[in-house]
Parts: sequence; structure tokens; C-alpha cells
Amino acid sequence: MNYRNIKDLNNIILQRLSIIPRDFDLIVGVPRSGMLPANLLSLYLNRPYTDIDSFLNGHIYKAGARSQFFESDGSHKKVLVVEDSVASGSAMKEVKENLKHLEDKFDIKYCAIYMVPGKEKMVDYFFELVPLPRYFQWNILNHTTLEKACFDIDGVLCADPLPEQNDDGEKYIDFLLNAPPLFIPGSKIGTIVTSRLEKYRKETETWLAANHIKYNDLVMLDLPNMEARQKANNHGDHKAKAYMAKPYVLFIESELNQAIEINRISKKPVLCTANFEMIFESESFMYNLKSGKHLPFLREFALKVRNKLRSFK
Repeated sequence: MNYRNIKDLNNIILQRLSIIPRDFDLIVGVPRSGMLPANLLSLYLNRPYTDIDSFLNGHIYKAGARSQFFESDGSHKKVLVVEDSVASGSAMKEVKENLKHLEDKFDIKYCAIYMVPGKEKMVDYFFELVPLPRYFQWNILNHTTLEKACFDIDGVLCADPLPEQNDDGEKYIDFLLNAPPLFIPGSKIGTIVTSRLEKYRKETETWLAANHIKYNDLVMLDLPNMEARQKANNHGDHKAKAYMAKPYVLFIESELNQAIEINRISKKPVLCTANFEMIFESESFMYNLKSGKHLPFLREFALKVRNKLRSFK
């Protein structure tokens, strides 16, 4: 899996900004994923920008203002059309077709930040080759493969309960029924995995239905009360087991230490919504090495290295 977040997007644009000539008059973003990199490029190149529809209607955005230019001085002749990525190339072909009638008026070039290898000729400029499969922070919640993913609830689909709400009683039930939504996916989820207790299934299902969240399965913690849950303290293990039970490719978790634990056990990627970083096994090791935490994990890693070295003897 290849993953890029907004920080990665900004960094690659800054690192390779010099590939874009400075004679462009206007940056045009392809809605909606192309608007974010188009905005960044317009800021760094100090050029006005707009979206495709506004461009077709004759409007641009500059210095906080909106101004018409087709009927004005005609100074915006060289245009850079920006998309976040190209995979099959069908979307870029559609964009080019929609702008074809303007080629006699404007010098239009095309740019994508992320490009699938083999599609480089689809654009005039690209910033990084990223093979499939891939996920981006700005579209992952609408990705068609979310049915092959697990989601936590608290901190992901909704806000975490406040300490005073977490009483395992009436206040907690009120929270379960009225929790503020957080990251609501646009696609169907494979399995929702939560450390909420099984006795709160009805309230949890009611909230999920009210927020139009579609999913196949809901896995909860089968313990009698909050005290038993705290004593067991097996959130990572509970979630990792559900993750490994099916051929899922992604787990989305809000708490960093739990994300690392789920990754350690499952050996599969975990997206942490606390910072929208993807946790892979090697990154999990580096985190633990720097922090000095999770010493059992380090011992396990050391044993793997020792056994690997012995295999070469």
C-alpha cells in the first residue's frame, strides 16, 4: 500500500517546485481533489487560481478577490491545470476534452502531483510516481475499498466521550446516542471494531443509523462493565484480532499507541487519525526505538533479527 497525506503533498510540491515554469498566468484546479494542490501551487508561485467551472465561466481568484478576465485585459493566457493524481487517465482525458475548445484562446498545460508509472505522458508536469494500490488523506474516506477496512468508532467516526460522560451509566448512554460525528465515510465499511461494551450495541447501532454509516459487521467487547474493560486493557489485541479475521487491508484508529499495537500484532497497515499518518511495521519499530516504549516489541524484533542471522550460518 502506498499512502500520502497532506503533509506529504505539501512536501513534494516544495521539493520539486522548480519543475514548474514561472511564466504561467493562472492555476486551475480540477474539482475536487485537484483544488488542494492547485491552491498550494498558486500560493508558492504567487499566481491567481480558480476551478474548472469558474475558469469556463470567466472568473479567477486573486488576493482574496474574484475578478472576471475573459472580457477584460486578456492577460491570463498561459494556464496550468492541476489534478492531484492520475491512475487510469480517464478523468484527465475528460478534463482535456472539456477544455479543448479553449485551446485557440489559451496556452493550456496539464499537471498532476502523483502519477501511476506508465502514465507520465498524460500530463506535461508531474511531481512523484506512486504505484497502485494507493490511498490519499483527502479521499480515503470515500475510497471504494473501505469495505476491506476496519474502523474504530470513538475518535474516528465520532468524538471521544469526555471524562464526565464516561460513567458507564446514564451520561454514557446519552453520549452514545448523541455523540458529535467526526470522520463520516462516504463508502461502506467492512467491519466496525470498538472497545465499547456489547451491552451498548443497541445505542451504538442507533447512532450509526442516524448518521447514515453503512457497514457489514459491528464487533464490540464482550465484558460486563467498564471496570472489567479497564482491567482487561486489551484494546489493541481485541481490534487486531478482528482485523486479522478477514482479508482486510486497512484499519483506521484514532489513538497512536493503539494504532502501533494493532500494527504490531496484525503486521498490516493502520491509519492513525490523530495525525493521519499510516503506521507500517518498520515505522512502528522506529517509533518504539525513539520513545523507549513497548519494550516487549523491541525484544520480539531483536529475536527475529537473531534468528534471521542464524539462518545464514
